[in-house]
Amino acid sequence: MNLRRRSQHISEAELTAMTVELDQMHRDQTLPAMQAAVAEWADSIRADGSDSPRKASRRTFLLGAAGVGAGGLLLAACSSSSKVTAPTTIAPSGTSSTAGSSSGALTGDLAVAAMAASLENLGVFAYNAGLQAAQAGKLGTVPPAVATFAQTAMAQHKDHAQAWNSVLTAAGKPAVTATDPALTPTVQQKFSQVKDVAGLAELALLIENIAAQTYQNGIGVLSSSKAVAVAATIQPVEMQHAAILYYALGRYPGIQGDASTSYSMGQPLAFNPTTLARPAADYQGS
Repeated sequence: MNLRRRSQHISEAELTAMTVELDQMHRDQTLPAMQAAVAEWADSIRADGSDSPRKASRRTFLLGAAGVGAGGLLLAACSSSSKVTAPTTIAPSGTSSTAGSSSGALTGDLAVAAMAASLENLGVFAYNAGLQAAQAGKLGTVPPAVATFAQTAMAQHKDHAQAWNSVLTAAGKPAVTATDPALTPTVQQKFSQVKDVAGLAELALLIENIAAQTYQNGIGVLSSSKAVAVAATIQPVEMQHAAILYYALGRYPGIQGDASTSYSMGQPLAFNPTTLARPAADYQGS
């Protein structure tokens, strides 16, 4: 079932098997690790309103390495307002505090958490909108395996958003229920042009690549080791989503091309870039 060219296809059985593996890995490995990291971070915030300085601990290193390994295993198994292609990064805040300022504005790692929650909400929005369009018959024939993958990916984005919001509420900040304000107009505009399953997969791939690059960049600039652990357990899941989408579109199941093509097609790349990473400034609160 290649979404464009049936001469080179991925069968529904293959997509179903990948989705089952994706879900099992999430439930058995990445979700428990993420929840443990979130609990540690939230406990630290509740204890003193801040977080310990980042340390290059063996535990943090292993969490990150485990995430990279999980993404690699899946690839092996598979043998703008703001313009989304503009190079952007998460800019480190001028303060290392994760509790925000006395005025209530989000700063430091909490600002990144809010942005990440809004980005995850955008993923939920896109997959949900796609499923609703499919149910309304607006995308032509939608194989059941495609719908199951969309439901699975959407559920995982919900888990990630809940994780970031757990940290925010632990710090006495409101949960983020909005979608990324800078990207939402672009995603809505692109979604209005989606006419079939392939078009929806292209849009989902763009969002997954933005999310994966945002987390990868965030791992390098977050000030708290606990925040790094959360990001390190989520990033490989976004890359797993992208790998399956690449495969379903009949392409090499890994990052490819460049920013001009939103890393959707082109020559395979050895390393995941960060030119699509979103800045913490994307979300300024409601």
